[in-house]
Amino acid sequence: MNIAGSTRVTYPSGALAGSSPIVATLRRNGEHGVVVTETPFHPLDHTWPDQPADTGTINGVPVTDCVTGAVEHGAATLYLGHEIPVRRGDPGWHWLVVHLTGEPVGDVGETAALAVEPDTRRALSAGHTACHLTALALNAVLADRWRKPAPADGLGSPDFDQAAISSSRILPGGSLDTYRLGKSLRKKGFPTEGLADDLPGIAKQVGERLTEWIAADAPVRIDAPGPDLAARRTWRCALPEGEAAIPCGGTHLTGTGLLKAVDVTLDLSADGAELTMRTTVSG
Repeated sequence: MNIAGSTRVTYPSGALAGSSPIVATLRRNGEHGVVVTETPFHPLDHTWPDQPADTGTINGVPVTDCVTGAVEHGAATLYLGHEIPVRRGDPGWHWLVVHLTGEPVGDVGETAALAVEPDTRRALSAGHTACHLTALALNAVLADRWRKPAPADGLGSPDFDQAAISSSRILPGGSLDTYRLGKSLRKKGFPTEGLADDLPGIAKQVGERLTEWIAADAPVRIDAPGPDLAARRTWRCALPEGEAAIPCGGTHLTGTGLLKAVDVTLDLSADGAELTMRTTVSG
């Protein structure tokens, strides 16, 4: 497989369409895989699969899935998703966006027209932006509960989100985050006693902070050191309290005002070991 470099991606800037030469094709489990030089498609990240892949078409053929692939420089074997035997960004490997289709879309060397489905992209971008904002708001509201110094988020609050997160799923128009409230978190200085009784008030305060940030219509941007898929991108939002920065490989809206409103619910598991936060975007 003669691939000279990693896939260049344009989705961090919000791109929804493009054209690019096909550099590789493959067959896998009855599907056709297509790799191009540059793509607007956001693939599922196998290391932290929070945001689903974009949908759309290549040369008019529906894209059934879009996954991360990797191939060692000069080698012939292309690994997909959880098959990848190295860490993302390891030197000597090319990191690829692999578009999966139900039928062939072209041969190597031909130019492919790529188009992302805009409504799904916008819904996922809204969900991802809301997810980051809600995490920051939750950190701020929970700050007084910490009993030991803890690493801070971009706004200076103890970073509960990063200390306790066990899974995050971006949904169309929302997100679902699960936090582990076990012994490890308590040792870090976050007591969980009384949390169940306080949840309604915590959710209310998180919602109030989100309302302020949405009204501020704070600009959002993605910073990247380069266009390659494996580049370490950062989500930045210029909130009234300061600029927040979170490592992120997903897609986002360009301003908090585009969210209109965000509803937040918090639920504690029966055994008190997990906290679930669901966000739902209006507008």
